[in-house]
Amino acid sequence: MASYVESLFGLADKVAIVTGAGGQLGGEYVRALLRAGAKVAAFDISLDNPKGQLAEIAADRLLLTEVDITKRDSIKQGLEKVLEGLGSPDILVNNAALDTPPNAAEANTGPFEDYPEQAWQDMMDVNLKGMFLCCQIVGGHMAGTGRGSIINISSIYGTLSPDQRIYEYKAKEKPFYKPIAYSVSKSGVLNLTRYLATYWAKSNVRVNTLTLAGVFNNQDEAFLKGYYDKVPLGRMANQKEYSGALLFLASDASSYMTGSNLIIDGGYSCW
Repeated sequence: MASYVESLFGLADKVAIVTGAGGQLGGEYVRALLRAGAKVAAFDISLDNPKGQLAEIAADRLLLTEVDITKRDSIKQGLEKVLEGLGSPDILVNNAALDTPPNAAEANTGPFEDYPEQAWQDMMDVNLKGMFLCCQIVGGHMAGTGRGSIINISSIYGTLSPDQRIYEYKAKEKPFYKPIAYSVSKSGVLNLTRYLATYWAKSNVRVNTLTLAGVFNNQDEAFLKGYYDKVPLGRMANQKEYSGALLFLASDASSYMTGSNLIIDGGYSCW
């Protein structure tokens, strides 16, 4: 017999879809969901990305599927594979996103006045349009079955403006500005969540935002110093520290929670 905690947080026989599963955090979410008992479909535009190391996961409950979330037909085909291979999805983790780190191409990291229109469009296509399409297709299927939990991943830069002073150390090499498209796209996630939470409440589909701060990935020491000074806990998260919140939102432990924004940021937004 399952314990109270297992029945509350466990995901035995649940089917989850994780977009952007080939990335650093996406791969960690896949592992966490598998450990909680779920069957998991890993969606990514390319599953050759070594960061997530999905090919190393030995699990008969894992389905690797190449999906371009900016294309409706690709998502539909991915969903068909999930239905055939794992069953009807109960959980959707909208994790896929484009970001611009300080070591990105100079053309995409200049001041606002010179920010390229194409860079804006590329980020909006993945971060907002892709999430919208996944919610339409996978979330729409969930609504038809009368159950589901959708977790939309956002960023503290969708809640707060980036502190450009953190990036001033790059000035001697080339100016870097955390781009506006990332912040605007991640801010849009918040109201996409609220809209769908009310729209699908009658269908027993819960929709919540998980807002995250930075995760350690061997960043430049000068960047880390500036970032750490803004975080009460004095560090970035490691890649496993967001999984607990993810499992909470995916499981029955959050059964009365919808339309909310759960912030996990080491206290960054307190100051």
